Amino acid sequence: MKALMISRDASLHDEIAAQGAARMPVLRLLERRSGLRDATLHMLPEAPELVIVDASGIDADEADLLERLARQYPLAVLMLLTRGQQQDVLIRAMRAGMREVLQLPLAHKAFHEAMDRVDIQAGVTQMRDGKVLAFISCKGGSGATFLSTNFSYALASLAGCKVLLIDLHGQFGDATLYVSEQKPSMTLSDICAQIARMDGAFLASCLVHVTPNFGVLAAADDPSHKVDMQPEHMDRILAVARQHYDYIVLDVGRQIDALSLRALDSADAIYPVLQLALPDIRDGRRLLDIFRSLGYPGERLRLIVNRYATRGQGGRLRLADLEQALGAEVVHTVPNDYLAVTDSINQGIPLLQLSRTSAVARSLGELVALVTARRVTESRGLFDRLFSRSEA
Repeated sequence: MKALMISRDASLHDEIAAQGAARMPVLRLLERRSGLRDATLHMLPEAPELVIVDASGIDADEADLLERLARQYPLAVLMLLTRGQQQDVLIRAMRAGMREVLQLPLAHKAFHEAMDRVDIQAGVTQMRDGKVLAFISCKGGSGATFLSTNFSYALASLAGCKVLLIDLHGQFGDATLYVSEQKPSMTLSDICAQIARMDGAFLASCLVHVTPNFGVLAAADDPSHKVDMQPEHMDRILAVARQHYDYIVLDVGRQIDALSLRALDSADAIYPVLQLALPDIRDGRRLLDIFRSLGYPGERLRLIVNRYATRGQGGRLRLADLEQALGAEVVHTVPNDYLAVTDSINQGIPLLQLSRTSAVARSLGELVALVTARRVTESRGLFDRLFSRSEA
């Protein structure tokens, strides 16, 4: 969203610019005018969608210019920042159609709540009803983190969805390293420690943004902080995330603790990931037994077989053997492409970006089509985007 700010206070301008840069979508201040007279005499060549007026710097003879300003930018939302009681200015602001009034000094939470309303009014964004998808390893090394991170990237880049990945690994969580070289400035434990601040803007400011519509919330980097992370914190985080993201992907890891269990309780679908080997099948059966004992309905449990090789490729076990042993259906298989996957992990670059024509890239596209409930014939655009460019 593009905005014009009218204020003599350069530090207030910088403060709002910093808060706006942390939003998703970003609030961009086009210009700053020192007063209403300056703003009305020097109109912007590009009409702003938001005009922020610092009333503390308005002279008494300038207050009548508020209505002129509103006429100059008829499509813009007007926001007034005021100190103390400025009754005359407030009355004129109401006549001019001022929609948001905030007190100074600026409370960041109130500012972001107001901006959420402005975004909705301006049609920049709308409240979503996001789906929560949980990926969990049946056995260590099954590839659940690779799939959850790269599937999230595919969901954002191929289907154009707004996606949040939450790394729930209790220790040694490294989901960000699979898709980005950025170092997280905030983690899940940091958010839990400041849960009272939780809203869409605060959540977005804590993420590693891989693309404009895909962000990762890193796992707690200090195991001692886990004591401060309560199950009810996860309820609040997911409630806010559902409002602002189309899909929330959880990388659960293997440990089922109070926090991850609360997240799994909220999941719309759970994807146990395993390989077609007897140790995986044994651990997978134990995991599914736990889920059934918790009362999770069978339709929420959707098995994914990673590094799948058919009998012709050297595989000895069949999918039917796995399904019979676990009493659950395999919804998707990911082929074995060790070199492409290893290159992606070692470089921290999503597979679709690094090797778009690989078999695993195609499989990720098929999983996106499956999850978004699009038939393959309706999803041709996904595969056109996937294979429209040759591998670099």
